[in-house]
Amino acid sequence: MTIDLRSDTVTKPSKQMLEAMMSAKVGDDVFKEDPTVNELEERLANMFGKPRALFFPSGSMANQTAIKLHTQPGEQIICDKYAHIYNYEAGGASFNSGVSCRLIDGHRGMFKAEQVLEAINPSEFYYSKTSLVEVENTTNKGGGACWDFEEIKKIRSVCDDNQLGFHLDGARLWNALVANDESTKQYAIFDSISVCLSKGLGCPVGSVLIGDENLMKDSIRYRKVFGGNMRQIGFLAAAGLYALDNNINRLKDDHQKAQEIGEVLQQLSFINKVEPIETNIIIFELNKDVNEKAFLKSLHDKNIHIIGMGGGKLRIVTHLDYTNEMHDYFLSALKNLKV
Repeated sequence: MTIDLRSDTVTKPSKQMLEAMMSAKVGDDVFKEDPTVNELEERLANMFGKPRALFFPSGSMANQTAIKLHTQPGEQIICDKYAHIYNYEAGGASFNSGVSCRLIDGHRGMFKAEQVLEAINPSEFYYSKTSLVEVENTTNKGGGACWDFEEIKKIRSVCDDNQLGFHLDGARLWNALVANDESTKQYAIFDSISVCLSKGLGCPVGSVLIGDENLMKDSIRYRKVFGGNMRQIGFLAAAGLYALDNNINRLKDDHQKAQEIGEVLQQLSFINKVEPIETNIIIFELNKDVNEKAFLKSLHDKNIHIIGMGGGKLRIVTHLDYTNEMHDYFLSALKNLKV
C-alpha cells in the first residue's frame, strides 16, 4: 500500500468518473461546438451568478488570463506574500502581463481591508498604477486557511472606492465552501473567479475562469495567446460535471482526516509546531534537531509520501483517494515513528 499525501492533485479518476468521460458528447471547442464543455461552463457561470465562464487546462493559466484581463503592462497587483500567483506560477504575472506584485504581510495568506488601502499606490504618474487586488481561498501556503467573508466584503468596498479589479484564486474554494457552509453565489462579489476541478474534486485536469461579461470578452483570445485553446475537451469537461455532482460534499471527510492527523502530530515529541487546520492541508514544523531529509526518508521507507515546503515546513494534504485503511495505517505509522 502506497500513501501519497503530497497534494490533492495526485488523485486518479474513479470508475464512475471514467465512465462519464468516455460517454461524453464532444465537438471542436475552438469553434465553441463541444456541448459538454459548453454545459460545464454554463453551469459554473450560473453557480457563481456570473454571465461567462471558460475552461482552462490549468489553474495557473486561468489565473494568468485573469491578470491579463484586469491589467496593463507596468501596473501593479496587490496580493499576499503567500499568494500562489506570486510564489508558484513561475513569475507569470511579470512575464505574461508585465505587472508587478505589491505584497501584503498578512496572516496565513490573508489580509485586511485596511492593509489593501495602505498598499494602493499614490496617483502621481511616477508610481506604478495599482489596478487589481487578488485573494486566494483557501490559502495553500497558509495551510488551507479560509477567509472571513465579512473581510472579503470590506475589501470589495475598497476596490469599488478606488476603481480596482477584484480576482479570486479559488483553486480550493470548494473546501472553503464546505468548511464554512457558504454558497457559490456569495462569491459573485468578485469580478473574476478561478476554480480548480482537480484539487479536491478528483478530475484529471482542468480549471474554469468565471467572470463578468465585459471582463471576460477577451478571455478566449488570451487563452489562445497562452497556448491553451483545445479541441474535443468534452471528455475532460465531463469529469468536471461528474465532480460537481458527486465530489463536493465529501470534502468534509478530507477535512476530518486532516484534523485527526493534526491531533496525532501534536502529540509527537519531535514536532515543534502544527499550524491551525481548517480544511484538508496540514502544515507542520519539526524540532530544530530533527533532520528533515531523514524524517521524509523514514516515511518513504513505509511507502508514505509527503512534501517539504522549504523554510523548515512540511505539508500533508488529504484527498478522495486517501482511504480509511490508509488513514489508520498512517496514524499508526506516525505514532510509532523513530527519528
